[in-house]
Amino acid sequence: MQSIPVDTSRLGVLRCAVGPEPKIADFETKQVKKDRDGNTIYTVGVTVRQDGRRVSVIEIAVPGEPKGVLEGTEVRITGMEAFAWAMGDRHGISFRAAAITPVPASAATAGVASKGGGA
Repeated sequence: MQSIPVDTSRLGVLRCAVGPEPKIADFETKQVKKDRDGNTIYTVGVTVRQDGRRVSVIEIAVPGEPKGVLEGTEVRITGMEAFAWAMGDRHGISFRAAAITPVPASAATAGVASKGGGA
């Protein structure tokens, strides 16, 4: 499976839509998925909104629990990659990242003010 690097600076404002949840590897046994180093893989639902476009929600896998990432917070994604997959007649794109961190409130507020946003 080939990975495709994603330039997150072109995705607009990124917000956590669904907080971190452990990714389940086996739904019958409820076993969680782990990476090669033994870290639990978490998934985070993130909203993506580019200027003038509708909001999309993507699910991103990340090793280890992202600390401070709560629903509604603006996030920064480091080392994001996309993967095309196919299983039988199903196909799609999945995403993973090295890290997902909350954007400090002062930086998030400055970003809104510089874009002419706000209340």
